[in-house]
Amino acid sequence: MRIQIRPTLVFGNKASKDPAVIDLVWLTGLLKDIDQGKTLMSACKKAGLSYRNVWQKLNDVEAALGFTLMDRVRGHGSQLSEYARYLILFTEDFDEKTRRLGQTSHAHLEEGFALFRDKSEKQWKFASSSDPIIQTAVSGIERFELTTAGSGEALERLLNYEVDIAGYHVSDPQASRIIAKRLQKEGMQIFPVMKRIQGLMIAKGNPHGITGAKDLLRSNIRFINRQKSSGTRLLLDTILTKEKIDPKKIKGYAHEEFTHSAIATAILAKKADVGVGVKSIAIENGLDFIQLKDELFFLAMSEELALNKDVSKLIRRIRQLSEEVAGYKSIGLKRQITGWI
Repeated sequence: MRIQIRPTLVFGNKASKDPAVIDLVWLTGLLKDIDQGKTLMSACKKAGLSYRNVWQKLNDVEAALGFTLMDRVRGHGSQLSEYARYLILFTEDFDEKTRRLGQTSHAHLEEGFALFRDKSEKQWKFASSSDPIIQTAVSGIERFELTTAGSGEALERLLNYEVDIAGYHVSDPQASRIIAKRLQKEGMQIFPVMKRIQGLMIAKGNPHGITGAKDLLRSNIRFINRQKSSGTRLLLDTILTKEKIDPKKIKGYAHEEFTHSAIATAILAKKADVGVGVKSIAIENGLDFIQLKDELFFLAMSEELALNKDVSKLIRRIRQLSEEVAGYKSIGLKRQITGWI
């Protein structure tokens, strides 16, 4: 973007709602072209404006100033008036005197624009599976716009270029390798960031004596589920299949919530007796917890974005927080993910 600071004439009194504005540099340049022997028509072509448009502008200036800029001499075209010559000298003198100030002001203006450009830089769109550490990490960095989505949905939105980063979790190495292969085929980079514990969240004191997934079949147990596209739902369904449990026989299997916190809230409100979630949320809400499975959490993004300093900061922040919260562990070394990617 090219920015110039130039002298301008503004015509009209204080009460004028739409005062006329004339760029003095443009006006005097036009007048000098005419003074150098060019016709008004050729001067108009050089300015990129129509003859009628320029003529109207000149008439407006003359009317506002109260004197003529050109003397029309029959047979000799138009010649500059003494007032026009004075205006040229004034503009050249003004331009010379303010050149240094203008350069300084221009530098200040550019600095200010650069500051605002930095503030209005594009935010990276980040779709992630529900996780309290992800939410905390993003809240401390302004560049990311986080939306909660199931792992499957987050990955599909990344591959469809609807978001810039996807956060997803898997509990099975084989499933992880399948996902990684698809992402790498599309040129995506994968970063393992943390391990977390998933399990059954139940009321404090475990009043119903729940010990595992098979207890979900009991008629007096009200279950609350996660949405279909979530990694937590996939984890539960995998466990049910392994233990040969028919989900249709679980009371509340079709009752869905979108976050771990929503599951915990439903249990605290006694709207449900049990649900699947991460250990940290159970501890935070004073609920009992029965561990089901460890899983790994990954971030996926384009190779270009993987080099971004804000993304590096986000990854470091997630790993740092995962060392400070119960039920999590930071990961990042190759030996920690052997067989998963």
